[in-house]
Amino acid sequence: MRFTSKRRLDDGVLERDFTLDGIPGILWTPGASPSPAAPAPLVLVGHPGGLHRMRPRVAGRARHYAAEHGFAAATVEMPGAGDRPPMPGVERARADLLRARAAGEPVTEVVDRLVLPMVDAAVPEWRAAIDALLELPEIGGPVAYEGGVIAVGVRLALVEPRIAAACLFAGSFVPAATFAEARQVSIPLRVLVQWDDEGNDRQAALELFDAFGSAEKSLHANLGGHTGVPQSEMHEGARFFARHLR
Repeated sequence: MRFTSKRRLDDGVLERDFTLDGIPGILWTPGASPSPAAPAPLVLVGHPGGLHRMRPRVAGRARHYAAEHGFAAATVEMPGAGDRPPMPGVERARADLLRARAAGEPVTEVVDRLVLPMVDAAVPEWRAAIDALLELPEIGGPVAYEGGVIAVGVRLALVEPRIAAACLFAGSFVPAATFAEARQVSIPLRVLVQWDDEGNDRQAALELFDAFGSAEKSLHANLGGHTGVPQSEMHEGARFFARHLR
């Protein structure tokens, strides 16, 4: 991990850009700087696209966790997004998905082609980021994941034992394999659904929630479109993380 810039924000949070094996990322740490004697828990902030486009939305969530709750928060750029090289076949799958939806055709096979390669690429990168971040003296465990792509969050919750809790955003397509993985997930979960999200399959989101094997899981559905998640959900999510990360 190599830090490329740092700035102290007006809420006291320290924001640092970094690269990890060529992958761009951002780290936010509390203004009351954690120390090796009292390291901060870590929240991974997931998102569906390039950091340049997603940065304002991601930074708002991350800064809240750091400034209000004393967590460290970090994100990395998704494979094939932003300035990273395109992923083979993904653009064709995206075009096929738009065509199939417009024609009212089944999309299961196309969703698998679109989402699963991204999951296969992104999850090892997130795990490498956890390795590097936990080596910093001011950051300790446990770790939480919040955001999307939901299939990435499900896979990470399943394979990464350092993830203690997750708040998943049901705003993206769900491959069939993700349902099988969800049945094996056992960590505490919150799942957010925007009821009027035009780009999301609401029924698939409800069925995925039902599939999770976690003994502690809650579904939070709000009226509104994809970007209309109420601010209160971020506050409730932070309290959820505080119960499981402190």
